[in-house]
Amino acid sequence: MQVHSATGSFYVLVAAVFFLYWACAGVRVLRLGIILAANYLFCAHFGLFYVVLLPVCGTVDYLLGLGLMRFERSWLRRVLVGASVVMNLGLLVGGRHMGWFLGSRWDWIFPLGLSFYAFQSLTYTIDLYRRDGEGTKSLLTYLSAAAFFPTLEAGPITRVSEIVKQLAARPSLRREDGGRAFFLIGMGILKKALIADFLAENLVNRVFDTPTLYSGAETLIAVYAFSLQLYFDFSGYTDIARGAALLLGVRLPLNFDRPYQSQNLPEFWRRWHITFSNWLRDYLFFSLPGKRSAVMPYLNLVITMTLGGLWHGLGWTFFVWGLLHGLGLAVTRAWQARKRGAATARGRGKTSPLAVFATYQFVCLTWIFFRASSLSNALEILARIGSLTVGFENIAPTLALVMLIGVAAMLARKQWYEAAMERFAACPFYIHAAAITAVALTVHRLGGRGNVPFVYSRF
Repeated sequence: MQVHSATGSFYVLVAAVFFLYWACAGVRVLRLGIILAANYLFCAHFGLFYVVLLPVCGTVDYLLGLGLMRFERSWLRRVLVGASVVMNLGLLVGGRHMGWFLGSRWDWIFPLGLSFYAFQSLTYTIDLYRRDGEGTKSLLTYLSAAAFFPTLEAGPITRVSEIVKQLAARPSLRREDGGRAFFLIGMGILKKALIADFLAENLVNRVFDTPTLYSGAETLIAVYAFSLQLYFDFSGYTDIARGAALLLGVRLPLNFDRPYQSQNLPEFWRRWHITFSNWLRDYLFFSLPGKRSAVMPYLNLVITMTLGGLWHGLGWTFFVWGLLHGLGLAVTRAWQARKRGAATARGRGKTSPLAVFATYQFVCLTWIFFRASSLSNALEILARIGSLTVGFENIAPTLALVMLIGVAAMLARKQWYEAAMERFAACPFYIHAAAITAVALTVHRLGGRGNVPFVYSRF
């Protein structure tokens, strides 16, 4: 049985680690040893070879980091960081695309994609190379941080130096932090089981598998439903990861900030999968040449987003998805640069419903290519929408209700969500326990299959 974050065994692991960790909180070696053991126990359920692979790769990056902290010669530092880049890109490509290179029968080699591990590891060595972060001389601390199990499956991508700093410090956990952690975990479970999985099982998967069986209106609704599914699935995972980490005294960065309320694409990517967007900006976009050129920064946006698309999969659908976003970002940035001035300053701070609507429509258009199994499947979806046929026989009232709940949750003000979290955090512990129990019973009673992996766990 796998311990991915959509299974009950994951929460058993979190609970066990929680009690052991705080029982040994005063002894640094013991508490870090517990984190390290949890990291590799989590990986072992995907494949025992991870228990060998990750310590070996982690030790190599740790040694390369020691070299970057010690040596000043530029050529040697380039060799060290280059070795880290080659190794981690090898893990990323192997973990994501082994089947593409060797045939589908080899997909079993990496049942757990190592993209998020590779991205996090690269933040450490590249930051040390750029002198943007502090390293550690403790191998135990580094290995505990680099493969920190809440982030290993699907992020959020966190700078390893930041996790190192938090794990090295004496941990503390206030009752309010425990309440916030339970709030995040509970909300993540509800997002995943009651919205994301329900939409996937009852409409999205069916329409994308056989689009010709549905009317144009139903197909369009399925596209909107997928936009909700993906958001609640991925943001639900992030909530669970942040909550699990907070129970151990580690604060992970925000990864979603009401992205479908964005007025343009740059704002969307500042709100959607924030840590991935920041990684692409800091470690890919800023590394490309031509910063002083009038044209190259826009071309680099296209290159960056196209590569970001291909990271999701070596296929035409992801290529088109990334290319469309790259072109959209480049056009928007060029328009903003041209319009910068008094008119922009006067409009700053105002929300344009038309701009929000247009941005959401573009994002949903690109989600078709992201979700489709092939380019022909994407074109079938577009053709069904273009047929303009109307029929709602497959849109059950319950499905419509779930979609309306999802839309309402997305449109709710951020202040309301934060206020609800703080009120819950201030409640006594027995209220926290009762709430988590109620969430578990609700999901058991109303949820779908209950063991559906998160969408981004395969990336």
